[in-house]
Amino acid sequence: MKSKEYIKGRGAQENVHNRFLQHIYETRADFLEFCRLEGEEADNNKTQYLPIFPKTIVNKVKSPDVGMAFSMNPYQGCEHGCIYCYARNTHEFWGYSAGLDFERKILIKKDAPRLLEAKLKSKSWQAQTIVLSGNTDCYQPAEKKYQITRACLEVFLKYRHPVGIITKNALVLRDLDILKKLAHDNLIGVNVSVTSLSEKTRRILEPRTVSIKKRLETIRMLSENNIPVNAMLAPIIPGINSHEVLKLAKAVSDNGALSFAFTVVRLNGAIGQIFTDWIQKTLPDKADKVLHQIAECHNGTLNDSRFGIRGRGEGKIATQIHDLVQLARRTYFKNKQFPPLNKELHATYKDGQLKLF
Repeated sequence: MKSKEYIKGRGAQENVHNRFLQHIYETRADFLEFCRLEGEEADNNKTQYLPIFPKTIVNKVKSPDVGMAFSMNPYQGCEHGCIYCYARNTHEFWGYSAGLDFERKILIKKDAPRLLEAKLKSKSWQAQTIVLSGNTDCYQPAEKKYQITRACLEVFLKYRHPVGIITKNALVLRDLDILKKLAHDNLIGVNVSVTSLSEKTRRILEPRTVSIKKRLETIRMLSENNIPVNAMLAPIIPGINSHEVLKLAKAVSDNGALSFAFTVVRLNGAIGQIFTDWIQKTLPDKADKVLHQIAECHNGTLNDSRFGIRGRGEGKIATQIHDLVQLARRTYFKNKQFPPLNKELHATYKDGQLKLF
């Protein structure tokens, strides 16, 4: 049974301490109870959109565990509220909590298209795939209003530059017109995240995301328009979705995905506390078992930062997951391959138009 204080429509159920701040405002349980008895609204649960003005937008990715060299994030924080999200920790750098703040205080980078164009026009820049987004979803609900991602895609198209997308939102189909033009020159690859085939699991694990049916339809629509899709079956969480590996792989393959990637869940930094609080409120009967199995994959701890191991896990449970993944690839992706993107056209279009010969 779920806790009485469970916050519907959110992943995190609390704001945890920001490790960079000495002073923190805490919403105490007795205050929430007082508000309930007095009929007052303690928390309106609304999302805030806050503009910020960074000087640069393209980030070099230094981690050897991430399959990208450069990323850019039009938004910081993510209203999707996925409880396991590794990006939660980055919200602390902005002075916010990795918990509810991450889902309710969304930082908006309206200058992203201009900053991107300046980067692509730079004489020193050599084309490398830039991924939207390496941190938070570029098609989260804020994109419907601000359309920053669409504007960035128009810049990539203008300069014939390769771009990758990572999303779990069907809103990506809104930009099918631009994606098809990029795909014509092999400049686009889309990664669609699918973590479960169970709507019950999806609702509590990723509360403000589109349905699984919509995600599979998104993969199919992109594929039918010759836009290559890689499915992100990530993270695999022992005791929650680890039993679905084969079914997930079949479902995304049947809908046209050319490949899939996965990670074994890890709960670094504040995420360990956030996830533990969440699972004790949403799945109390399974909480201890799931937390124990996650720890078994990471040398007895929820918190694993070791390069080369942190995303793969180790031990018997992780080995079982890897075995299922290999079987899924042999069975459902035997003759499929995700194509490399075109890096050759950008130099020709660096000035925004075809150079004269």
